[in-house]
Amino acid sequence: MIRAVLDANVFVSALLSPRGYPAKILTAWRAEQFHLVLSPAILEELDRVLRYPKIVTRHRWPEEQIRLFIDDLTHLGILAPGERTLNVIAEDPPDNRYLECAVEGNAEYVMSGDQHLLQLATYQRIKILTPREFLGVLAHLRTL
Repeated sequence: MIRAVLDANVFVSALLSPRGYPAKILTAWRAEQFHLVLSPAILEELDRVLRYPKIVTRHRWPEEQIRLFIDDLTHLGILAPGERTLNVIAEDPPDNRYLECAVEGNAEYVMSGDQHLLQLATYQRIKILTPREFLGVLAHLRTL
């Protein structure tokens, strides 16, 4: 089964727009169509972003629900150690955490809406796709 890393913006979009492409990716993960790879840095970023006041007013999750969501991801995903450091994206160094996680976790894909990542298109053997493009990959794999 393929492994994929999701950018924090994909998670947030999935929670804020339950019918969009990012939400369909989370549904596909829950249906065990791919393995989700995470790192401590990604989990920390997601936890922080989900607590931003402007995001909280949109998802309206209480503190406990945010914590449970992060805990579920931690226990159900594949956790990369977070020891690798890469300096591939000079324009926005925190974006390197997704590449680091993908390399450490042997992921084949990174999903993002971030232009710094998407402009790379690939890093080593890792394909960097939008959520819509990744859903196309999953659909193709189901037909094989």
